[in-house]
Amino acid sequence: MTGVLDEAIKKASIAWISTGDGPAYALWCMPVELSLAVITGPGEQYAPGLADAKTATVRLRGDHGGLIVSTEATVTRLDPQGPEWAELAPQLAGKRLNASGTATELAARWAVADCALLVIAPAVDTLVAAPDLPAESAAAPPRETPARVATRKPFRLHKVVRR
Repeated sequence: MTGVLDEAIKKASIAWISTGDGPAYALWCMPVELSLAVITGPGEQYAPGLADAKTATVRLRGDHGGLIVSTEATVTRLDPQGPEWAELAPQLAGKRLNASGTATELAARWAVADCALLVIAPAVDTLVAAPDLPAESAAAPPRETPARVATRKPFRLHKVVRR
């Protein structure tokens, strides 16, 4: 069963991660051995509560886009002055799409901006994989956000004749 988890982690670029009873957030990540590295904080991805959490629930998708693994995981926040940060932050920054500056500059900005570099290590004993995955959909209605606005009707210079 751990072979499925190992393969899912190796191929992961996005993981659905939730803490406590909160909603799951799709977070881009980087595989690090048998764990995932995730960055969150000011100017980076939004994951409320994850930086201070000790455990989280991780869901990974397969090649077909559907859920293949769900597991509990331990969350470790790396110290920006530590050797693990110095090793992982530039690697993760290199994977960051649309970032301005070099990977080293981005990693330095993360340290100054108090971003949280997290290593999320799945617990094998809580692994749920096929055929034990739930059959019902885990889809939830969209959360309220100030980003959604009512769409306007398109501007028409002349009256449109209906046929």
